[in-house]
Amino acid sequence: MTLSSTKNTGDFAQDNSASQVLHQKILGSRRFSNYWWATVVSLGATGFLLAGLSSYFKINLLPFATPNEITFVPQGLAMTFYGAAGLLLALYLWVVVILDVGGGYNEFNKETGKVRIFRWGFWGKNRRIEIDFPTQDVQAVRVEVKEGLNPRRALYLRVKGRRNVPLTRVGQPLSLQKLETDGAQLARFLGVPLEGL
Repeated sequence: MTLSSTKNTGDFAQDNSASQVLHQKILGSRRFSNYWWATVVSLGATGFLLAGLSSYFKINLLPFATPNEITFVPQGLAMTFYGAAGLLLALYLWVVVILDVGGGYNEFNKETGKVRIFRWGFWGKNRRIEIDFPTQDVQAVRVEVKEGLNPRRALYLRVKGRRNVPLTRVGQPLSLQKLETDGAQLARFLGVPLEGL
């Protein structure tokens, strides 16, 4: 069995050749926006915590301000609380990024007649999330588009005897053009209809 080469197109790295294997790489939590927010929350929370501790110990722990002049109750206490809560949130964000939660791949293999969906989860028994089923059980590729306050644009596989299997990443919705192109390419590759457009 030979895996075909892939071309990176953003969220999906898709095979565009006439191969028997289609491999789509799914971008998980290792996105620029997650690195950005984890860094911003870490810096802000550290500043709040140092300001609160400065007001308690009456020592200036921040070189660019004078938080030691703030009274500890209630301002310094509130800053300490917000700093500790922010650091816990930052820790959660960094753990999610390090574990690459939601990342993985979709593999459609005509040679073996198998579809394999793989995602990384959190630790424990749910760290590796894998779904395998025969390609002949795939009945259709379904496009779901929901606009409004909480928009959702996603691709699903309609599989015989199962719930719809999601194929796209969670988070920022895909563009309509990319969703339509990816759905059509996958439906053509599997030889099944494209629903929902």
